[in-house]
Amino acid sequence: MHRRRSPLRPRRAPEPPIRGGQVKRIVIVATAAIMAAGGAGVAVSANAATGPSGAAATKGIDWGKCAVSGPDDPMNNAQCAQVEVPLDHARPGGRKISIAVSRFKHTDDKDYKGVLLVNPGGPGGTGIEYAPALARWMGGVGHADVAAKYDIIGFDPRGVGSSKPALTCDPNFSDPIRPDYVPSSWKEEKAWIAKSKKYAQDCAKKFGWLLPHMRTTDAARDVDAIRAALGQQKISWYGFSYGTYFGATYATLFPKRVQHMVLDGNVNPKTVWYDAQLEQDKAFEHNIKAWWAWAAKYDSVYHLGKSEKAVEAKYYAVRAAAKKTPIAGKIGPDELDDIVLSAGYNTGYYIPFAEALSAWVNNEDASGLLGWLSAGGDDNSFAVYNAVQAADARWPRNWSKWHRDAEKLYKQGYRFNTWSNVWFNAPVAFWPFKGGPEFRLQGSRSLPGMLLVQSTQDAATPVAGGLEMHKVFPSSRLVFEVGGKTHANTLNGNACLDDKVAAYLDTGALPAGHRGPDAYCKAVPALNDPDPTAMTAKAARAAAGKDLPVGRP
Repeated sequence: MHRRRSPLRPRRAPEPPIRGGQVKRIVIVATAAIMAAGGAGVAVSANAATGPSGAAATKGIDWGKCAVSGPDDPMNNAQCAQVEVPLDHARPGGRKISIAVSRFKHTDDKDYKGVLLVNPGGPGGTGIEYAPALARWMGGVGHADVAAKYDIIGFDPRGVGSSKPALTCDPNFSDPIRPDYVPSSWKEEKAWIAKSKKYAQDCAKKFGWLLPHMRTTDAARDVDAIRAALGQQKISWYGFSYGTYFGATYATLFPKRVQHMVLDGNVNPKTVWYDAQLEQDKAFEHNIKAWWAWAAKYDSVYHLGKSEKAVEAKYYAVRAAAKKTPIAGKIGPDELDDIVLSAGYNTGYYIPFAEALSAWVNNEDASGLLGWLSAGGDDNSFAVYNAVQAADARWPRNWSKWHRDAEKLYKQGYRFNTWSNVWFNAPVAFWPFKGGPEFRLQGSRSLPGMLLVQSTQDAATPVAGGLEMHKVFPSSRLVFEVGGKTHANTLNGNACLDDKVAAYLDTGALPAGHRGPDAYCKAVPALNDPDPTAMTAKAARAAAGKDLPVGRP
């Protein structure tokens, strides 16, 4: 799900230029009558038609070319546009914003199944590139035929990326070298408090008019406007991480407009959002220790220690030294934590991060770590992350609670992620308004079966999230990846998972219902516990990770 900026994401090619700047726009107008009937604005244009559902909808978006980074950019094979929506869906005639959308068209005319929207999570993750990416991933696991039956729709949710406006608060907020996440004194903690408070104030000054309209429910209504603009009565959805909560919100608001819905790496609806970070802290401690234990298993390769405790001690020694003298002058303790955090998300990072850490510890070679440093991060994704969570839910406004909860977890042994997670969320404590109330997710008799997938050792969205989401939606079916440590792990090469997803998207097939999980898939040993003596770091990363990020921004 949600979390840090640096590096946070699977390594990838340089960021393509902003999408959507060279495309045509279609205007969305919602009437009060439509709002009353459907709960959201839908698309209307000069060539509008009224479908069987009774809602006005366009015959199509006026698609154009996407901005691309070069001839090999997959976006050359997609189409892009901007879809205009109301800032406030309760006031459809008021101020407008626009949502950047992309389309990777179906090639199977005989068995066309409609549109499949994809969201990579965050909140704050850009989704424009995921239209061709989802088709690519499905083809990579042997199911290109299923992808070919859909128009796959990527989009940047409101405030994100190529959507207009793109929310930013302080582009320099995350520049290295930042104050140590783990405060050793009240003076150090106050420095982070002041930094976080100023960030919230900067957001309010620049985008105070937008912030109250950044709830997930607002974004879900934008999705329904996109649906109508596409001329579709129903949509299918593939949501990773926060995209599960996003999709579940849409399914609650518009159950009759859902065809298929895959939710991978499920948010726990009971912990939205303050308690979610506390549960993450516990789960990440487990997973980072698993990485240290793995490194100890291959001490003959990495020379970092022969036991989990020895590797852990080595890591914290390196971290303490980096606070005094930053590695290569660029990596302090926070930047080091941010780099290796991804090993808690995805086992594909085990080998490359162990290689990089080993090179520094044993040879004072910082090149490996520097190669993973994302100096400054992405303020747009960070700003949207905070804005959505602040608007969605009630958060403690008394700093003493944040402090007490963090101190308690840290003293209980949850050292690695606790304080860094505090500061990643801390601007919300000083947000210009109180968010909430939390939107209540709810199943419906009119909602078709949904497929939920959950890795049992997922740290970003711990396993309880899958079980709770399953309870909320009785028509859903839950598949456990037993022992899986990689976050949102479908379409990564576990055939048991990937085949179930493909069958569901193709025919609607779901496992038989049971109490608790409905089906089980074992984690693939070669991916879950990679062998550095049998594969290179590059091969390990390719074998256990999508080529675009899912989860946190």
